[in-house]
Amino acid sequence: MDHQTRIEAASKFLLQAPPGEINDVLNDVRMIINDDGSLQEGILPVLHEYNVTQFITTEVPGVEHQVIISNASKVSQEEGFDQDTSRFVDPQSSKSFAFDHLRLEASDLQPFEFFAETEPLRTALQTATTNYVKDHFHDAVSAVLPSPLASSSSEEGPKKFIIQIVGNKYNPSNFWAGRWRSSYTLDTESGELTGKIDVTVHYYEQGNVQLASSHAPSISLRASLASSCTQPSNAIKILALIGDVEKKYQESLADAYHLMGDKTFKNLRRALPLTRQKIDWDKVTGYKLGAELNASRTGLNPSD
Repeated sequence: MDHQTRIEAASKFLLQAPPGEINDVLNDVRMIINDDGSLQEGILPVLHEYNVTQFITTEVPGVEHQVIISNASKVSQEEGFDQDTSRFVDPQSSKSFAFDHLRLEASDLQPFEFFAETEPLRTALQTATTNYVKDHFHDAVSAVLPSPLASSSSEEGPKKFIIQIVGNKYNPSNFWAGRWRSSYTLDTESGELTGKIDVTVHYYEQGNVQLASSHAPSISLRASLASSCTQPSNAIKILALIGDVEKKYQESLADAYHLMGDKTFKNLRRALPLTRQKIDWDKVTGYKLGAELNASRTGLNPSD
């Protein structure tokens, strides 16, 4: 396998890294490539894709809350920044910052002024989303951004707003990790609210099982709410609809997990061996198979 092929293979591994384990995967592929210079150059675009897709959160100097890294928060080139610098916006502090996708570090804070006429609606949606997250998530980060990411210097204000939520739960001592990502787009012209929910869970105690689930809800707004969705006072109602959708999806996931435990996994393998007793792996040589394996290794007949 040539060097470029190994880089491409490493990139695929990184894109499939479970929540919170990107550094572990990176360290593993680093040993395979054995060339830090070319590895860094080859995987930087992949790390960028992984970070924005997975809604990686980062700490920003001088800001108490964490910030979501995503395509929606990325400052476009026409806003006066070089696309290669990967500048992003923190909507809660109204600051833009440069982000290092390899070190996961933010720097170079600068003020960012949103489009003034639509800012009351965006602020109301952010407040409602922040309160919703506090009430329904153990530990999560949220962001509300205009689409396109219009600043005060834009000639025309945004017509859409993107609501993002990401919740991470890492428990390496018990060999599992999970991530909840949800993103909703409010179209103020059509009065439509569409979204996508992605859930990834990784269990790796004495095995390696990763569950990836996705759901794309389309939330129906009442005619009165659809026609007045630009009013900041309706932000709480919009988040209430999102809450109903997410609650139903969480309940459906719980039902699916229960079904998998009761039926799916049992159909894949025997719950117990034919002896109806669990195997004590510390005493495996006491079983016939263990005795045969041991005999083959030592050259003895297991019946001797």
